[in-house]
Amino acid sequence: MGWLYLILAILFETFGTVFIKVSNGLTQFWPTIGMFVCYFVCLGFLSVALKTIPVGVAYAIWSAVGVIAISTIGILFFHESINLMKITGTVLIIAGVVTLRLSTP
Repeated sequence: MGWLYLILAILFETFGTVFIKVSNGLTQFWPTIGMFVCYFVCLGFLSVALKTIPVGVAYAIWSAVGVIAISTIGILFFHESINLMKITGTVLIIAGVVTLRLSTP
């Protein structure tokens, strides 16, 4: 069940980050409210997930999947650039998370 909560935390963190972008520096009311709600819910799910998942593993997965998701959204919807350095960094993040996950029982 902890993994389901972690997935939900990742989804809400990703939506919260999108709301940061569209809030235009927290100057748009509804996206700013959406950001606060998403991060509040995200941290609630993350805290429940940590009851059964080691904190190092959960946080690594939470942050890595969030980076990958928001980078993809940035490229697809906000027309942010993509280059070899960004791809390499993302691959290294994935490799680190897989290594960390494999190192825990």
